[in-house]
Amino acid sequence: MAETAGQPDHHKATQNEKLVIAASSLGTVFEWYDFYLYGLLATIISTKFFSGVNETTGFIFALAAFAAGFAVRPFGALVFGRIGDLVGRKNTFLVTMAIMGLSTFAVGLLPSYASIGVAAPVVLIVLRLAQGLALGGEYGGAATYVAEHAPNNKRGLYTSWIQTTATLGLFAALLVVIGTRWAIGEEAFADWGWRVPFLVSIVLLGVSMWIRLQLSESPVFQKMKDEGTTSKAPLTEAFARWGNLRIVLIALFGAVVGQAVVWYTGQFYALFFLEKTLKVDGWTTNILIAIALAIGAPFFVFFGWLSDRIGRKPIILAGCAIAAASYFPLFGMLTEAANPALAHALRTSPVTVTADPAECSFQFDPIGRNKFDGSSCDIAKTFLAKQGVGYRNVEAPAGTTATVQVGAQQIPVYDPRKDALTEGAVPAIGIADFQDAAKAALVGAGYPAKADPAAINKPMVVLVLTLLVLLVTMVYGPIAAMLVELFPSRIRYTSMSLPYHIGNGWFGGFLPATAFAMVAATGDIYYGLWYPVVAALATLVLGLFLLPETYKRSIDD
Repeated sequence: MAETAGQPDHHKATQNEKLVIAASSLGTVFEWYDFYLYGLLATIISTKFFSGVNETTGFIFALAAFAAGFAVRPFGALVFGRIGDLVGRKNTFLVTMAIMGLSTFAVGLLPSYASIGVAAPVVLIVLRLAQGLALGGEYGGAATYVAEHAPNNKRGLYTSWIQTTATLGLFAALLVVIGTRWAIGEEAFADWGWRVPFLVSIVLLGVSMWIRLQLSESPVFQKMKDEGTTSKAPLTEAFARWGNLRIVLIALFGAVVGQAVVWYTGQFYALFFLEKTLKVDGWTTNILIAIALAIGAPFFVFFGWLSDRIGRKPIILAGCAIAAASYFPLFGMLTEAANPALAHALRTSPVTVTADPAECSFQFDPIGRNKFDGSSCDIAKTFLAKQGVGYRNVEAPAGTTATVQVGAQQIPVYDPRKDALTEGAVPAIGIADFQDAAKAALVGAGYPAKADPAAINKPMVVLVLTLLVLLVTMVYGPIAAMLVELFPSRIRYTSMSLPYHIGNGWFGGFLPATAFAMVAATGDIYYGLWYPVVAALATLVLGLFLLPETYKRSIDD
């Protein structure tokens, strides 16, 4: 692609360009609102739709269903990206918006597991898949559409408004959830009020469709259409020719994977970590996240603007490097600030599980029927996982009955295999006795059942969450402009959409479920952070050597 001239362009945004940015951004905000409602309400959804399994598995299932919408995003990118390169940008994202809005509305009407059994989670996952397909076609269209209206030296600034939409959509969803909780109370919200934010989306769908209908086709696509130069086979051109496929792979592993894990760690994993691991109530968690998002959101535009001056690559890779170096200390600070009693107990009275590793199961059951009560090790770890207590594993000789040590106090774990030989033994009573003794030991050591609202250092929590969001803005603000600039206009929608949605849909979307499964398997509440740290470091290395700088390229060819 041609390079632009080095002199500054004093072009001011026209009314039409402002409409393009506003309409594209607002429409995309509503789509992200729809998509992220599920993530905000994962804890409640796990009880409503996955109540037929044990609690830890149910929560991971809920996160996996959350991730299911991300899993199909690359397929949505292929389907709608191809349509966008064949028939146009505007009509394609009108279709994706309709699919998204109707699927979200349907979640609000869906009966729970208690009403229709296993059909409930099945239908829920189908609706999530429909949302994922729609979003797979939405983002590439909106980013391409805005970029193709932007002057060459302001693409980072213009497309950064699209980059704000994911966070603003999450922020809007938070506000609706918070408002509903405040209006009807926590008990009613947990019972039926969680449906309200989903049902409200039908109004947002109507508004979004009206906004998008005001737009005309992208000038770059219209020019190609008038000249008869649009691609006849965008999938073949994009992925069956090594020259373009090589750029797709570099974009994916040298930029998008790192951006994706930083995004989902800084916004969603932080939210889940506060609520599930640190036991902060949902209301407080939502408020604190919302404040951090409000503070951090303007920096999407700042880093988009900055990337027009110093380049996209240094900002994205710097964000990955800082994230990899800071996640463990930042989440440690989050624990100290949000649940100081838990942090103190972890330091002064660490929990250790001593057990025969051959008797320890991976604490996640894909079938959803394992109660994890067949060995003393499983009974101990299931109890600790349910309590949200981190622990260290110590290997014991084969056949040893597991013990749980809380500080200096050691609690023997009920062993169903040995007690099976004892006449009259009742496993349920043995398990209950162990749990009562372990609970008493944890309480005595200062482990809290819930975070004390009065003890939460809210300014420090907001500070840490804001730092996490700032890292998100560094990697995400410039990424749309870079992806648009990497690919030729005739196959741009298809080419940029696939790496974006593989990175964000697979590497990012599966992060919460994978990270919590890692925590459940090891007992270390911070172990899941290795996922984003390793991914961000891999992107940093590959990006340094393979990713080209694009900010001076013209995109009109």
